[in-house]
Amino acid sequence: MTVAPLRVVVLSALMTGYRLVADWAGRHGHELSLVVTPPVGAGRRYDARANPLVLDLPPDSHVLVTRSLTTVATPLVAALAPDLVISAAFPRRIPPQLLAVPRFGALNLHPSALPAGRGPNPFRLVYEGASTIGATLHRTAEDFDTGPVLSRREAPLPAELSATSLRAASVDLMAQVLEEGAARAVAGDPGVVQNGEQASHTPPFTEVEQLIDFTDPARTLQRKVAALNVLGPRAAACVEGVRVQVGHLYEAGCGRNAEPGEVLTRHGDGWTVQAADHAVRVHSV
Repeated sequence: MTVAPLRVVVLSALMTGYRLVADWAGRHGHELSLVVTPPVGAGRRYDARANPLVLDLPPDSHVLVTRSLTTVATPLVAALAPDLVISAAFPRRIPPQLLAVPRFGALNLHPSALPAGRGPNPFRLVYEGASTIGATLHRTAEDFDTGPVLSRREAPLPAELSATSLRAASVDLMAQVLEEGAARAVAGDPGVVQNGEQASHTPPFTEVEQLIDFTDPARTLQRKVAALNVLGPRAAACVEGVRVQVGHLYEAGCGRNAEPGEVLTRHGDGWTVQAADHAVRVHSV
């Protein structure tokens, strides 16, 4: 379907989210009229070590940094008369006054197959044992992640599972749903109403959940570390009585007859540690 160039406003706090929309807009010749982002520190569900989004945007971008979407962002966005407002990695509830502005509606990219995985931490599904990842583009509603679905995809977990491969696979799925779902929105498709009875919610990881337990099997540990670290290093472990940050973990063979948590080998960048069934190679941050 051929679509005339659109005026698009992007709401994002994370460069990955912005790039997804910018790359899609670039492929189709759409104009990014404005980027709306929260003040520094307001989106700390993401990697706190990352630059604020505004520092990495193209120098010719028009950017609004605000915490007030109703009184500040809405009048400015309305003056631009956008065709679409697209949010991606934007940790703020979008008020109905702003949702009503764009000609073809407001859309949200979410990294799970909704209604599963609503909320701020959809990679919790992987942490808890899901064998797939997902992505959804939906019409934005006043409540988080509840609007009608325009496009949804699922895929198996990457064979070589890590935070990097998990993030790359998720970005690929989100690019697919944005491509398909935005075209449907412009064509007037209202989307498919979500079944709330099938919804699950994904709160942030607790401090306890961020500390991996070597009594788990090696594959479970690898899955948990990948999920914890998708948006920045959060995984931790207790190694020889000291809490350390874990950047990467993978299976390292059968190990030997040792207790879970026992260090088998010390390396310059980490350790080989016995898990419940196999040894794991732990790379520290």
